[in-house]
Amino acid sequence: MLNGYPTVYEIDVFKPIIDLLRERSGKGEDFIRPMRIIADHVRTATFMIGDEKGVTPSNVDQGYILRRLIRRAVRFARTLEIDSSVLIEIAEKYVESYKAYYPELAENHDKIVTELQKEIERFQKTLETGLKEFEKLLKYIQNNRISGKAAFKLYDTFGFPIEMTVELAKDNGVTVDEEGFERAFKEHQEKSHAGAEQKFKGGLADHTEATSRLHTATHLLNAALKKVLNAPDIQQKGSNITAERLRFDFNFPRPLTPEEIKAVEDEVNRAIERKIDVICEEMPLAKAREKGAVGVFGDRYDSIVKVYTIGDVSMEICGGPHAANTAELKHFSIIKEQSSSAGVRRIKAVITGNEEA
Repeated sequence: MLNGYPTVYEIDVFKPIIDLLRERSGKGEDFIRPMRIIADHVRTATFMIGDEKGVTPSNVDQGYILRRLIRRAVRFARTLEIDSSVLIEIAEKYVESYKAYYPELAENHDKIVTELQKEIERFQKTLETGLKEFEKLLKYIQNNRISGKAAFKLYDTFGFPIEMTVELAKDNGVTVDEEGFERAFKEHQEKSHAGAEQKFKGGLADHTEATSRLHTATHLLNAALKKVLNAPDIQQKGSNITAERLRFDFNFPRPLTPEEIKAVEDEVNRAIERKIDVICEEMPLAKAREKGAVGVFGDRYDSIVKVYTIGDVSMEICGGPHAANTAELKHFSIIKEQSSSAGVRRIKAVITGNEEA
């Protein structure tokens, strides 16, 4: 207002970004809305990632908002028919503009660029497939309305966000049965929970705090074995957990040496000492696999799964339950390592220090 501009997008922070998008796309006023959305969303994303307590894209809380902002900017870059790498260029311009006032942006420059690039690449894969399916869907809808079931299939099968489906539908003059989508989503969640409970029943004797902690320990153990033995193809071949101990079977061709057993114990205990939060997210199975989540049941999963992430240590598809933080495990000890069957080893382990609980 003080500068006499009709919109905020003409102030000295935004104008160079809008000018860049005009030049890069060769488009004019008819495309000013997508240009403004990109300018706004990338600035917000830059600050969210670059803050001292910055977040990264995810499917929960602030990370979910960040993911939506980045992915919406990617979609509008496509509308302008320009490469999504322009978003990185824009973010760097914002860092340059604001760094005198917000030095943390310059300090976290590499993180901003890396997280943006990773999310752009992830979404481009999803977007290419989802857009093709959306275009096919438009040919068959009735009464200019996309059913909840069809919208859920886009989400479930192709990882296509419902928000994106709604936005695309609006752009094409049609609506989406969002209530129907929610019903379909809830139904699949219930099936997933029921399926997870059935799968988990054979592994846990009960669902007490003790077994939940030991179950979390199996995830840390699995990750530690892969790292210490330099064997990324190790997989869980069986599990049995009681309140007193865990039993974990895994594929490996030979006995572990005493030094290896100690190294595995130390690796698990380091994760415990780091006091890492155990994060649970629900997502389509295809998305879980795309994120690199480890699974042990082959094709027996439901379409919506729970993924438990323990910092940078472990990410597994699992039915739960788990400890809320690795600190709850106190201390991990392997009490026995032996053969289970040909090519399969068995570890029995305990966690100690929880007796007072």
